[in-house]
Amino acid sequence: MENILIVDDEKHYPMIIGEILQEEGYRTFTAPSGMEALDILNTQLIDLVLTDVKMPGMTGIDLLEKIKELKPDMPVIIMTAFGSVEKAVEAMHKGAYTFILKPFENEALIAHIAKAISVYKIVEENNILKDAMRTRYQFDNIIGKSKPMQELYEIIQKVAPTNASVLIEGESGTGKELVAKSIHYNSPRKNKSLVAVNCAAFAESLLESELFGHEKGAFTGAANMKKGRFELADKGTLFLDEIGELPMTLQVKLLRVLQERSVERVGGTMAIPVDFRLIAATNKILEDEVQKGNFREDLYYRLNVVKTTIPPLRDRKEDILMLINHFIKKYTSEAGSVSRVTGIDRKAAQILCDYEWKGNVRELENVIERAVILSSGNLISPTDLPTQLRQSSGIALQLDGIPDGVGLSETLAAVEKRMIQRAMKLSGNVQTKAAQLLGIGKSGLNQKLKKFNLDRELNQDK
Repeated sequence: MENILIVDDEKHYPMIIGEILQEEGYRTFTAPSGMEALDILNTQLIDLVLTDVKMPGMTGIDLLEKIKELKPDMPVIIMTAFGSVEKAVEAMHKGAYTFILKPFENEALIAHIAKAISVYKIVEENNILKDAMRTRYQFDNIIGKSKPMQELYEIIQKVAPTNASVLIEGESGTGKELVAKSIHYNSPRKNKSLVAVNCAAFAESLLESELFGHEKGAFTGAANMKKGRFELADKGTLFLDEIGELPMTLQVKLLRVLQERSVERVGGTMAIPVDFRLIAATNKILEDEVQKGNFREDLYYRLNVVKTTIPPLRDRKEDILMLINHFIKKYTSEAGSVSRVTGIDRKAAQILCDYEWKGNVRELENVIERAVILSSGNLISPTDLPTQLRQSSGIALQLDGIPDGVGLSETLAAVEKRMIQRAMKLSGNVQTKAAQLLGIGKSGLNQKLKKFNLDRELNQDK
């Protein structure tokens, strides 16, 4: 049901229009002044404003300007008498959807409203689509040719066209969110929103507001009404990451939403229908959590319509080389001319293939990103890899090309200076970003820039 705000200082006119629109299935709000209209806009979800031009205090034109500052896409229809057509034309130039002359035919008003709301809904849906929507997630974003991955592709292909709830289990860093995105963007809901929530990232009180939304004044700090993630995911997909961390009180509320397909905002009493597909992910084994009493059994069965488990990287080592090449291509493309890396040498590849990867694909990606940044050659070599990887393989650091008689402190200083120079170049001389690439604090980077007189070089470049 769409909500329409009618603004007119004439006492009976808004009531008459309201009755007409209510018969057409709209919910109406009325305000006798522009200031009261703005109060309603801050507390209610309004889909269209119908306002008179001539009003004491704030005119309809003034109200239009305020609305466009707060909500640029909100459609505003101007009502005006024949003698105020010039004002109506001015309103059109300032962003009004259209104007209609009093007295008007009811059918003409209803037609204008229906068309304006239809356009507004399309614009609103497009605005809440994330940047990821523009980059379609297909299966080629989930890298691997091993048997476990082929089984995963098959499950995605079968479940994506349906509305079934999906539970994704897997260790941290295995790519659960990528699987969720692949399911969504290969589903009939792909042109609607994919709304993600990390259940472990919020305190319980904040998570409740994030999921269900809240009404104005529902709690201290709730200055305005806010839609929850369930409402934002309407007609699309809701992805609940780390569902195993969901507090028991919210598990009860989630179960009710899944059963009734409606939500109540915090502090509200009205049930709001929602149409969403649920994908949940966890690094826990929920069946074990049910046995421990940490997760509701009835909610588990609601989530577990289709369950898929993403294998850890150590169980699909035949995919590692494919992943390495994928990440090299990705990060050399981002680095542009700063990096000369085109591949990886045999020894370095062997180290990476033998490593256990407790952090899974995410850890491997970070290692390759670091190596692309720090490598000075065309191929990533063992010296470009973190110390713990080299040590785990039993390969000692080889200092080829360093002349005899050069001390350890001189060598380390030279390597340190080169790494700092590369990080500064890659970050565009933004010290905060360079410090992040090097894994040190900004104050530590400042000290090292002074130590190697690199701060003078930066000043000269300016």
